[in-house]
Amino acid sequence: MKRKWLCSFVAMGMATVMLAGCGGNGEASKKEGSKSASDDKVKVALLVTGSFGDKAFNDSAQAGMKNLPKVLGDKVEYELIEMGNDKTKFEGSLMDASESDADIIVTGLWDMKEITETVAQDYPDKKYIIYDTDIDYSVGDLSNVYSMSYKQNEGAFLAGVLAATATASDMEHANPDATIGFVGAKDTAAVINDSAVGFIEGARFVNPDIKVLVSYVGSYVDSATAKELALTQYSSGADVVFVAAGPASVGAIEAAAESQKYIIGVDSDQALAYDGKPEADYIISSAIKDVGGSIVKAVERSFNDELPYGKHEVLGMEDGVVGLADNSIYQSVVPEDVRKAVDDAKAKLLEGEVKVDTAFGMDESKLKEIIGNAQ
Repeated sequence: MKRKWLCSFVAMGMATVMLAGCGGNGEASKKEGSKSASDDKVKVALLVTGSFGDKAFNDSAQAGMKNLPKVLGDKVEYELIEMGNDKTKFEGSLMDASESDADIIVTGLWDMKEITETVAQDYPDKKYIIYDTDIDYSVGDLSNVYSMSYKQNEGAFLAGVLAATATASDMEHANPDATIGFVGAKDTAAVINDSAVGFIEGARFVNPDIKVLVSYVGSYVDSATAKELALTQYSSGADVVFVAAGPASVGAIEAAAESQKYIIGVDSDQALAYDGKPEADYIISSAIKDVGGSIVKAVERSFNDELPYGKHEVLGMEDGVVGLADNSIYQSVVPEDVRKAVDDAKAKLLEGEVKVDTAFGMDESKLKEIIGNAQ
């Protein structure tokens, strides 16, 4: 309990700063939210690594939080906290949130996994929801933590179907080569490799002989390298690239616009983030993991005492949180026969007629074989 006592002591001396990192956080967390004088409301705090405006997970999570009052009415209030990119301050930020009057604390991604496992044990009266990662429930009493991850391989499978069908179509920027590309963040991240496996299998579901170029940025934030890799793939014959690189994905999107080729975004509907800009016309869809929607559902289940704290769940297409973005660009730029191919593949997935492999638990040699054989 030493960490809890220390953070409480610091908080007493910083009463005017609600949630500014315990232990001398020089970069004050940015906060916004819906506050009320009523103590009857359940207070939900979202802590994100990095910042909002990433056109991906953080923005999706933020949208979900802002939607909570629409779903739960005046029974809930929320707070949004940016923790920045200094990983040494993440634990202090989570401790501060745990010392606050928040009832449910939401955070996510793999770099918050061990921190949540540590901090949550010191605050058994708080509830924690962590997304896009699992929790090792064997490390201690984590009966107050619910973790959820996503079947991104299913959304990536549909992205592969879209890319392979589009490259063989008469779409304006398609070429005769049966070549498409995948740009991922880190080759050591199972969640990224899961997208790679799904994408390759979706493409080969359409055309077993298609060539899938695969490159890794080595980072989630290096947009310059992501752009360089995408440019290389486009110059090597790819006319559709699927990017799964977090905030670094913006670089690949820039490459698509410069090359006048197509790109499939990731995590959120990235075409909407570029609404009114030239890049939007080249983002024919996005493989969505509806983080915001899953947060709303989790909080709503918690309100109804239906959320299985102490357990991990994997959510997929059948849960309505994984799929492809269907927007005005998709409807206008992608021909009807290509969209039908995607719809047919989706139906086969939902019916269980088609199964998608996952990189989670996959032997490394098999993973390398799948990626190697695709190129």
